Amino acid sequence: MDKKALWEKAAAFHGHVCPGLTIGYRAALYAIEALELTFSEDEQVVCIAENDACGVDAIQAILGCSVGKGNLLFHMTGKQAFSFYDRKRGRSVRLVLNRPEREMTREETFDYYHACRQEEMFTVKETSIELPEHARLFDSYVCENCGEDTGANWIRLVGGRKLCIDCCSTYDRFHV
Repeated sequence: MDKKALWEKAAAFHGHVCPGLTIGYRAALYAIEALELTFSEDEQVVCIAENDACGVDAIQAILGCSVGKGNLLFHMTGKQAFSFYDRKRGRSVRLVLNRPEREMTREETFDYYHACRQEEMFTVKETSIELPEHARLFDSYVCENCGEDTGANWIRLVGGRKLCIDCCSTYDRFHV
């Protein structure tokens, strides 16, 4: 594994270098080592990110997890935490970023994240979310109001008409 080439790939994908990208880069490397992962051509590697920050781009570039393939999912908790799954071997790991021991500038944080040991950077935990099923394919229907194709799982039946969620008024008796 050429770490320099992986860093450059992640930086090119993200568009710039920053401490956040470094978090995802180091998480991906740690997951590769812990689970013996390789780039995911399909859905054999799954990542559940608990944030939608810069580090997710590194995970996409390095591990091949993406929303479009259905192997990058978001469980938004606002935490710098990532759960990685290897479908083939049935193994998983959750990596939670540790707070540095002192306040640092952006530049110091960047340097620290590149230099520290992975055990200093992340706490390794068992995954708490069950491995998600493979991505499903859904039929599409034409919204009878706007005329746009919409996945079946997003269509709502209102008065016998198929409507997308943008054209469907929500029903909430408490917030009129």
